[in-house]
Amino acid sequence: MKKTLTISAFTLIIGVLLFFGVVPPLVDNHYNHLTGAEPVSVSEAQRQQHESLFIADLHADSLLWGRDLSKGYSRGMVDVPRLLQGRVALQAFSVVTQTPRDLNYGHNGNDTDSIFWLGLSQAWPPRALNSLMERALLQANRLQEATLASRGKLRIITRQSELRSFLDDRQHDPELTAGWLTLEGAHALEGRLENLERLKAAGFRMLAPTHFFDTELAGSAHGLQKGGLTPLGREWIRKMDAESLIIDLAHASEQTIDEVLALHTRPLIVSHTGVKGTCDNGRNLSDRHLEAIAATGGLIGIGFWEAAVCGRDIDAIVRAIRYAVSKVGPQAVALGSDWDGAVLTPIDASQMEQLTTALSEAGFPQEQVAAIMGGNLRDFLLKNLPE
Repeated sequence: MKKTLTISAFTLIIGVLLFFGVVPPLVDNHYNHLTGAEPVSVSEAQRQQHESLFIADLHADSLLWGRDLSKGYSRGMVDVPRLLQGRVALQAFSVVTQTPRDLNYGHNGNDTDSIFWLGLSQAWPPRALNSLMERALLQANRLQEATLASRGKLRIITRQSELRSFLDDRQHDPELTAGWLTLEGAHALEGRLENLERLKAAGFRMLAPTHFFDTELAGSAHGLQKGGLTPLGREWIRKMDAESLIIDLAHASEQTIDEVLALHTRPLIVSHTGVKGTCDNGRNLSDRHLEAIAATGGLIGIGFWEAAVCGRDIDAIVRAIRYAVSKVGPQAVALGSDWDGAVLTPIDASQMEQLTTALSEAGFPQEQVAAIMGGNLRDFLLKNLPE
């Protein structure tokens, strides 16, 4: 009997070790990798042009997967070494706190929770397993830890003054990169607007009202009802305005977008999207919404994945960028890769010179390439982050 118990205990221990040690990288590797598209050839002159630019991206879910982002990995799409290799100066790190099982672009409820199981496999503490707010704070802390472990290579930007200081320092040392925190779906507030202050204190500077399901604040493009703002959502917008926080309308329903446009008084961002003009689906923006968001002084981040651009290579990204520029001008267009967002993309953070080259070869003037690749986001944040 004793021998049987010993064997059972040993089996349990091995099972636990395998679950916590093996499952997270397997899941990460399964969901986050490249399409295998033919790489764009980059000349030395084109590489030098790329290195002269300020490169910035509006959306990566890299904090979710349990990697130490200060280290280089052969899986996933973003870490500090790859950001430096790709000359990415500023990366938005988006925090995901709940996604539905069998996630789709059509109809999702909030009654399932895939992130619970991902967190369990990473040995998240009980408070994070049981609270969406705590999950957001845990991932924010991961970025803080990566910053400390990077030995000065990675900084966190929360204010205009910090961004200006970073820009000055990077003029002398290009081996610097920075991140800022965004939240994908305000369901992490857990229905309590006072939690907005906790998120702001943790470094979050941009929040989306929805992700893949309808929330207490608003309807999602992928929810069951796809409605607009709730009374709490309207109050949330006023509080976001008062706190100088940025609203992200990625994943919002058409009605939510219209109602936010009617109520909000500050520039808006759609962090990662496609455009219906090149890829017509419920996930992407119509011409009307492109123009309305740009009219606020806002930005549209063009995504890199297939459902955003209807293609698996860089040419599809360039087509979407060209279309958006044709509708709203180059000053309103930015990059929103969705790296590490359980999607396949043609390039990771280390390969951004390929996109710079593809835009140049597609006939975009150099000043437009510089704006789209990151200048527009830099200038937006210098005006719209808290001072």
